[in-house]
Amino acid sequence: MTTQGFVNRFKTGLWHENPGLVQLLGLCPLLAVTSTFVNGLGLGIATLSVLVVSNGLVSATRRWIRDEIRIPIYVLIIASLVTCTELIFKAWFPALDRSLGIFIPLIVTNCAIIGRAESFAAKNSVPKALADGLTMGLGFTVALVTLGAIREAVGHGTLLAQAHLMFGEQARQLTITLVEDYRGFLLMVLPPGAFIGLGVLIALKNVVDRHMDRRIARQRATKLAAAGMTS
Repeated sequence: MTTQGFVNRFKTGLWHENPGLVQLLGLCPLLAVTSTFVNGLGLGIATLSVLVVSNGLVSATRRWIRDEIRIPIYVLIIASLVTCTELIFKAWFPALDRSLGIFIPLIVTNCAIIGRAESFAAKNSVPKALADGLTMGLGFTVALVTLGAIREAVGHGTLLAQAHLMFGEQARQLTITLVEDYRGFLLMVLPPGAFIGLGVLIALKNVVDRHMDRRIARQRATKLAAAGMTS
């Protein structure tokens, strides 16, 4: 894959086809886990790793997988990787594993992962599939982290309050207190806050997209006017 091709794929995964903000896939963990920045980051890294490796394996084996059994094979590959990821979290990040709970095993059912395996990895080379998994995983992770940061900031008045769950006890000093003596905003901590936060993010993205479309349209109109004058 060329550098320009990877850049285009990166833009697609992070912005134009972001699994969480555009395709609206994987909403169950996106809404349930993102009560804090660290929770979103932890689940994002787990999903990213599974997505990259599963895309690579599906692409590498696509010539030997019959169409009649391709979906069960994809699920088997993803389930095996999720099991390995879950064991790694239990061994190295036990506190974070307890915080994320059932949502690490539920990565198996994440539509974003099996969707990329079916729509992209099964039809492209291994390098392209790996790049797609990386960019789509990063897009999903950014959505998780952003929503988690918003909910933690509004709900608790802090950021990185649980950094020690991922980075060890020495990371407790990374906690950023945004508002002193903040009593919290319970709505943002509860599930309705996740829906509100996601709606705000999608609305902001749509506003930016419309602004960019108008700017591109003005630039095209200017070029056409300049071409007409020169002719």
